[in-house]
Amino acid sequence: MSRGGGADDGHDPREWIEEDGLDQDAGLDRDTGLDEDTEPPESAAARRARLARLRRGRRAGKQSRLSDAWRSPRVRIGGAVALVLVLALGLVAYFSPILSVRTVRIDGLVAVPESDVLAALDVPEGLSMMRMDTTAMAEHVAQLPKVRSARVQRVFPSSVRVTVDERVAVLYFDSPEGPHLLDSDSVEFAIEPPPPGAAKLVTEHPGGADPLTRAAVAVMAAVPLGLRDQVGEVVARSVSDIALELRNGSTVLWGGTNDAQRKAAVVLPLLTQPGKVFDISSPNLVTVK
Repeated sequence: MSRGGGADDGHDPREWIEEDGLDQDAGLDRDTGLDEDTEPPESAAARRARLARLRRGRRAGKQSRLSDAWRSPRVRIGGAVALVLVLALGLVAYFSPILSVRTVRIDGLVAVPESDVLAALDVPEGLSMMRMDTTAMAEHVAQLPKVRSARVQRVFPSSVRVTVDERVAVLYFDSPEGPHLLDSDSVEFAIEPPPPGAAKLVTEHPGGADPLTRAAVAVMAAVPLGLRDQVGEVVARSVSDIALELRNGSTVLWGGTNDAQRKAAVVLPLLTQPGKVFDISSPNLVTVK
């Protein structure tokens, strides 16, 4: 019979009271089975937030220590002394002759005398390298007629390196003053005997500003190296009618400056064929006579 009925079911009523008392003393949550004093497990979001707060606290502490260190008079005095020393060394290097130029190295010279380059450089004696205008010095060297470009570099503690790119004659033409040498930019850079291997330009009004001259120079730039030394004359009748007269008596009718790569690819194999006139003005329809 149930407890509510008051009948004796074989159990001492005191046992029921003791069991109820145990449940109350244990402090258990009957719904969760957890001790009421036990905290629930920390969620992932709460854990990340707690770690973020810890990291911010550490950074703030480190910055605070650095700030405190900088406020120290000893650190401030040491920083000021170091700054003064750096400024003093910079001023000494900039204004004193300690870093003046003692040696000059020139690379790339073949036809240009070294004395001409040194005169164009005009390196000031006793001037600190820090105060040299290397751009202006390079421009002065590049103004030499036979110099295409120049570069000037400081090499500490006391040297200057000059790299020269000389002009090279690819064509020349005769004039009452003598042979005029033309480089790959159609620049007339010298009046003197042409170097061995340079081809002669034959056209009505030769010169660096002449369109036919420029077209002939462009054709020579496209001619394969294996054929370039065999060219004795370049005859330019028009910008679309340029012929190469070879030293062995053969003629290559090159045409204009168009399709230069294709013409350069077919001309050497074509020259292995018997004949005297090799027409590659239309490189897709070449002829040999």
